[in-house]
Amino acid sequence: MKRIVLTGCIALAFSLATVAQNRVNPDLVQAGLEAIQAATLTDAQVVAYTREAVKQMDAQNPVAAANDPYTQRLNRIVSRHHTVSGLPINYKVYKVKDVNAFATADGSVRVFKGLMDIMTDQELLAVMGHEIGHVINHDSRDAMKSALQRSAIRDAVSSQSGTLGKLSRSQLGDVADYLVGASFSRKQESEADDYSYDFLKRNGYNVMALATAFEKLDKLSGGGQGGKVASILSTHPDSRTRAERIRVRARRDGLAR
Repeated sequence: MKRIVLTGCIALAFSLATVAQNRVNPDLVQAGLEAIQAATLTDAQVVAYTREAVKQMDAQNPVAAANDPYTQRLNRIVSRHHTVSGLPINYKVYKVKDVNAFATADGSVRVFKGLMDIMTDQELLAVMGHEIGHVINHDSRDAMKSALQRSAIRDAVSSQSGTLGKLSRSQLGDVADYLVGASFSRKQESEADDYSYDFLKRNGYNVMALATAFEKLDKLSGGGQGGKVASILSTHPDSRTRAERIRVRARRDGLAR
């Protein structure tokens, strides 16, 4: 599949370079080159793109100050976990009512006020563990590469009009929205659930916190809190099934009745 994508990008760039010789908008050629770059991004480049996108989001969202009660609570909860599976993690709170959290390839974890308002400390750790699991399992990295590639190809098509041509050189605005609402396959979600379960178990927390977190999210499937419901629920609305899966595993491990 990767070979097909790369071949398509190369063909696109070749055709753009050909028409460029006939003095077609040079932005089209540049966007085609960026499509190739997006398809062949290294892990380090993905992290660099991600870090810049997170900086932009931090600048555009109300980030809780160091002395804010939400920041103080989060710092207390994660005091033992500034490095997870060898990855340095930086945490911040967005004072937004949406029920959400996300983690990115550069080790940034952002927790929304709306999620903190309904979760216990260990449930928050369970949700963060799930999101970090996507990073450790490389789901976030691979999805980011895909998002950058799609953005570059779209810019190549649209740049002929001159309206969006400049965006092919600044994709951060596009990928910022992706970072908040990234969706993954059911297999990836299950693997991230397993990572969170193992994280809780390994660190002496109650693994049932993951199940009760899912059960709370299930009750919010209608958005009853007035904000958007967490992406881990909205993209895969089977939280009750996932909670039961955790309960079954906990009973098998002798950690629940």
